[in-house]
Amino acid sequence: MQSAVHWALLGLVIERPSYGYELAHRFEHAYDGMLQLSGFSYVYTALDTLLCRGMIEEISGTRTGRQPKPRYRATAEGVRSYQERLIAQMREDFRRSRLFARQLAVFAQEPEIALDVIERYGQACLEEAGETPVLAPAGPCADPVSGLAARLVSEERRLAMGARLPWIDYARREFKALAAGRIQPR
Repeated sequence: MQSAVHWALLGLVIERPSYGYELAHRFEHAYDGMLQLSGFSYVYTALDTLLCRGMIEEISGTRTGRQPKPRYRATAEGVRSYQERLIAQMREDFRRSRLFARQLAVFAQEPEIALDVIERYGQACLEEAGETPVLAPAGPCADPVSGLAARLVSEERRLAMGARLPWIDYARREFKALAAGRIQPR
């Protein structure tokens, strides 16, 4: 399963059993600015996929009333698959960072181009750092799970930026040295 939206919806079902329309609203709140639904109806397509793959199941007895709303919960297979997806995603993030550094090194013969890329990357990082993260409301009515998610996202951003900005300075110094002829490219 490749869709980030499908995985995000599975995560929401793991977090708390829900029905489709409720999941769409929770998705909008939880992933605002990170992932986007093409429409609320997409949730039902994703739920069908998750059902077919055995990652979720319908909670029996939830199709009652005039407008039955089946509720879904994660299966053990769904939880296991979600865990594996998180690990794979982390490895992909590491690979992407190494790939960016390797691709930037292509400009060893033309360090001015690399310096331009570095400046633009640095600016994008500063813009990202300047965006105020959406924090969950505090107080007695606050959902402790979404509060935890907001705190984890905020701290991840802070620490990632704390690592990226010094790396940008390092890369800038390396390419300035190349441009000044103090280092010869190999």
